[in-house]
Amino acid sequence: MNLLAFDTSTRWLSVACATHGRWVTRDEPAGQAHSERLLPLVDAVLTEAGVALADLTAIAFGAGPGSFTGVRIACGVAQGLALGAGLRLVPVATLEALAQAAARTHGATRVLACLDARMREVYVAAYRREADAWLVQSGPAVLHPADVAAPPGANAWFGAGDGFASYPDLAARLGLAACDAALIPDARSIAELAMPRVAKGETVAAADALPLYVRHRVALTTAERDAGVRL
Repeated sequence: MNLLAFDTSTRWLSVACATHGRWVTRDEPAGQAHSERLLPLVDAVLTEAGVALADLTAIAFGAGPGSFTGVRIACGVAQGLALGAGLRLVPVATLEALAQAAARTHGATRVLACLDARMREVYVAAYRREADAWLVQSGPAVLHPADVAAPPGANAWFGAGDGFASYPDLAARLGLAACDAALIPDARSIAELAMPRVAKGETVAAADALPLYVRHRVALTTAERDAGVRL
C-alpha cells in the first residue's frame, strides 16, 4: 500500500508517505504559510519515497477539528489531488490522530486529546484503545477549559496536545497520569489510522470528503479582533 497523508490543522505542517513498510515524513512549523508550503512538501516527500501520485492507493488528511483555514486547506488540497489522480480519500479526525501519536510515542492506551481552539476554548475528545482500534469515550467537542471534565479513572489517562500547553493547569486539575503537550496530529499518525480503513474499503470520493467542524462560528466581532482573539 502506498499512502500519502498530511495535516494542516495546527500551526504545524505535517506530511507523510508510507510505502511498503517504509516511512518518509516531514514536520515543520508553518504558522500561516500552510497554503504555500503544503504542495512543495508533498512533492518532496513523494520524491524521496520514490512514489508518483498515480502510484498511491489513497490519500488521508487531517479533517479537523482545528484551525478553520488549516482544515479547509487540507480538505481542498486532498480533493484536488484525488480528483486529478482518480484516488479515494480518508478523512481522519485530528484528535484521534493525537491519540495515535500518544500511543506510538508513549504507549498510551487511554488518551484525552486536547488542542488549543483559540477564543479561550479547547477542542477535546477521549479515546481508549481496544484490540487494534480506538473507541470513542467522548467525541470531539469545543469547550472552555474549566468545563473539560475528567474521564472516569482519570489517573489512568494520558493527556496529548497543545491545549495542555495553553492551559498548563488543566492536566493537574483533571488528575491525568501524564501529559505531552508537544504532540501534534502528525501525518504519520493519520496514515496509521487510515491504512486499515483503506484495506476495508472505508474511503470516500473526493467530492464527498468533508472537514470536521466542531465550532461553527467563523467570524469575530470588531472588539474580539482588536483584542487579538483568533479563530
